[in-house]
Amino acid sequence: MVLGYGNPGRQDDGLGPAMAARLEALGLPGVTTDADYQLNVEDGADLAEYEAVVFVDASKTAPAPFTFERIAPATEITFTSHSVSPESVLAVAVEHFGRAPEAWVLGIRGYEFEFQEGLTPQAQANFDEAFSFIRSWIGTRRE
Repeated sequence: MVLGYGNPGRQDDGLGPAMAARLEALGLPGVTTDADYQLNVEDGADLAEYEAVVFVDASKTAPAPFTFERIAPATEITFTSHSVSPESVLAVAVEHFGRAPEAWVLGIRGYEFEFQEGLTPQAQANFDEAFSFIRSWIGTRRE
C-alpha cells in the first residue's frame, strides 16, 4: 500500500497525492494506492490488511530531494482533529486490528505551500527523484 496525503490545492503539499496517482497509473500488480488530504484514525483498519505501507507526504524540513525512513507504531496513540501521524495510524492498526504492516515514510522536500494548484519546479524535481527511488524499491520488494 502506498498512501499519499496532502492538499493538491496548496502547491507542494500535493506531493503525496501526486505520488499515489503516478504509481496507480502504472497498474503494478500487488500494489494498492490511496490518497487523502490527511491521515485519519480510520486508515488503521485499511492498513492492517497489508504487509507493507509507504506513507508519502511533503516535507518542509527534509533535505532535498527526499527522506525515506522506517517507522513503527507509536507507543501512545495521539492525534488532534487536524493531524494524525503515521506512527499513530499504525498504533490504531495494532490496538484495534491486532497487527500493523511494515511501514516507511517517504518525505519529499517541498518549498511553497500557498493556496495554488501545481508543484513548484524544485518540488517537481524532488518528486521525480523520489518516484524513481520508490519505483525501484517496490521492484525489489516484489522479487
